[in-house]
Amino acid sequence: MILTIAGGRRLATTLYAYAFLTDLVLLYPVYALLFADSGLSVGQISSLFVIWSVAGIALDVPSGAWADATSRRLLLCLAPLCTAAGFALWTFVPSYPAFALGFVLWGAGGALASGALEALVFDELDHLGLAQRYARTIGRARTAGTVGVLASIVLAGPVLGYGGYPAVGLASVVACLLAAAVATRFPEHRATATDTLIVAAPAAPAAPAAPAAPVAPTQHRDPADPADEPGWWQGLRGGLAEARRDRRVRAGVLLVAVVTATWGALEEYTPLLARDTGVALTTVPLLLLLLAVGQVLGGLLAPAGERLRVRGYALLLAGSAAALASGALLRHPAGFVLLAGAFCGFQLASVLADARLQARISGTRRATITSLAGMATELITIAVYIWFGVVATASGNGVAFALAALPYALIALLMLRGGRPTSRRSRPEASASSVV
Repeated sequence: MILTIAGGRRLATTLYAYAFLTDLVLLYPVYALLFADSGLSVGQISSLFVIWSVAGIALDVPSGAWADATSRRLLLCLAPLCTAAGFALWTFVPSYPAFALGFVLWGAGGALASGALEALVFDELDHLGLAQRYARTIGRARTAGTVGVLASIVLAGPVLGYGGYPAVGLASVVACLLAAAVATRFPEHRATATDTLIVAAPAAPAAPAAPAAPVAPTQHRDPADPADEPGWWQGLRGGLAEARRDRRVRAGVLLVAVVTATWGALEEYTPLLARDTGVALTTVPLLLLLLAVGQVLGGLLAPAGERLRVRGYALLLAGSAAALASGALLRHPAGFVLLAGAFCGFQLASVLADARLQARISGTRRATITSLAGMATELITIAVYIWFGVVATASGNGVAFALAALPYALIALLMLRGGRPTSRRSRPEASASSVV
């Protein structure tokens, strides 16, 4: 028991430090200014964002399969090194080609960590017998990342005033290098196919107490099943096959993508919405800090959110959607209090959706399937970017924000219509897997 608690604390401490450092990027608040001051037009800056997203989409799922086939800890070490290389290019060779290559490297870094991080955390907690703490742990990790962003906002101004863009860039590179060093502290215990078979084999004909991974009753591999084949490519096929044949896993992937992508894309436009309220330019960061505080609270509420069932999760989405639309249409600084509440709810909903997906994945292809959710998230994010540009140009930022709340309201309605109360005789499941 003592070793279990110590192992859990080591994992959590390493995870929180890693999340904080990977988001302690002083370039965050000023990189658009860096691009503009280097002579780039608005169109060129927009094209860089597209390059960033496309790089993430192209590499997300293959990197997840690589993590399943090799070492997830290794990929978590490489991810911030790729990002550091991109920031170094921006710092020392500020030009469009360097910015584009830097975004490719940043996208590669995000893809390497996407899937690998969640899979490592869930499997390590499961190894310690603490899988039920996944939502709490990953929620606090996202809070640590948001705190890193807050620190970046606070520090960027003084550092920029002291040493200009080179100082801000170097500070960002150093933070990434520290994150890579912290990643070497992650524990990693990998389950094998034999381990899964041994665990799945019951010692007596009694009814199982928990759902077991669907495995064959003997130790003979099925050569037609790609999940049983070794190697990176076979691992990729196996993960995609599991997502395709398991309806619950497929639904979990879609929920993570839809819930996470929309509000994540809207976050990029919140400075424009803040400026539309008529406040002074120097007040805009204060309004954005409100939203960051909302996200912090959303991550911290994950343990309480695990108690939500279908109806509670649907009401969470509906309430957050209403707060988003109301706050955006208010066109007043007070509306950002409502927006902070919406971001709090969406952060919590995203954490719970991720926990639900992890609880439904069986086998050894966890990082591949999680990366598939990440790729779907990026695709929807690009669609939201395009949609927002069209709607905001025609009707204004506030209307675009309000209309973006509709998908969440629709999901909530579908859940309320399709949800059924759970029978007491139903087999027990992790609370995170029962939110939808």
